[in-house]
Amino acid sequence: MPKNTRNAPLSGRPDRPTQDRLSAIEVIALAVSVAWLVGAGLFFLVLAPQDPTGSALQFVIVLVAVFLPVAILWVGAMTARASRVMREESARLHAAIDAIREAYLKQNQSLGQTVDKTVSQKLDEIVAAQRKTESTLATFSSVRNHESEPRPVLAPAPSPTEDQVALPLGTSAEEIQPPLERSDFISALNFPDNPDDKAGFAALRRALKDRPTAQLVRAAQDILTLMSQDGIYMDDLRPDMARPEIWRRFAGGERGRTVAALGGVRDRSSLALTAARMKQDTIFRDAAHHFLRLFDRMVSQFAETASDAEISALSETRTARAFMLLGRVAGTFD
Repeated sequence: MPKNTRNAPLSGRPDRPTQDRLSAIEVIALAVSVAWLVGAGLFFLVLAPQDPTGSALQFVIVLVAVFLPVAILWVGAMTARASRVMREESARLHAAIDAIREAYLKQNQSLGQTVDKTVSQKLDEIVAAQRKTESTLATFSSVRNHESEPRPVLAPAPSPTEDQVALPLGTSAEEIQPPLERSDFISALNFPDNPDDKAGFAALRRALKDRPTAQLVRAAQDILTLMSQDGIYMDDLRPDMARPEIWRRFAGGERGRTVAALGGVRDRSSLALTAARMKQDTIFRDAAHHFLRLFDRMVSQFAETASDAEISALSETRTARAFMLLGRVAGTFD
């Protein structure tokens, strides 16, 4: 655990209270007490006139006059000592809390970076495999009609009057793929929970075959990775969820107070860090605005045919939470 030398005691041993040594106040109190006792003894025993009929009351008054100032002096000295010990204990406690907080943040950042790195590697592998599949399908579909007929050698050029057979062009991979299911779309925007989430990766793989969805997923991955550098993770946010009709109003183009509930993120530290990053980091700002445009376009299309339950499920994804946070910082809901 790292030590905070700024708050460490001056004794050189921060792990042990310094109650076994005298402070300057106690040394002064001891010297003053000895001086007072010696002076009072000389006064009452030597200089003061002796009363041969000394009573018990006079004896008590002498004792009070001699020892009461000493008692008051040491009460003040003990109070100062207790205050010093409490300050040292408070400094050690603050140092321990700061060290624990720092270790906790470092641990969370290392875990988040490990998960982000694993997810990023998986996404890169999926994208590479998808591009390879698309290129293979396009090549196969573009040449299969030509390979089905024998190729004549030195065939004469056809005359203009001969009938021409129109050969079909190659069919792209997007036209072959079936429409993306809404459940896969929502699951892909939430991203896999961990490297062992096979269902999440399968849904993400199917979503990446749809070009508009793949663009949004990559934009969301970029902005989530950038925000994780500041320790902002969507799983830590607990935004106030807006009703489906508010999402439909936003999809219909409404802005202002009627859709302000979409900016339901209340985490002040995340809002402050994101606002500062938007002002200072141009790469972060460009990535954020690109993501906001794609998500806005997607919501406008998604809300036309989606049910209220599907809109609610979409609003609970990590991508939607990033949109709520960035949209509130950027003033999208104003």
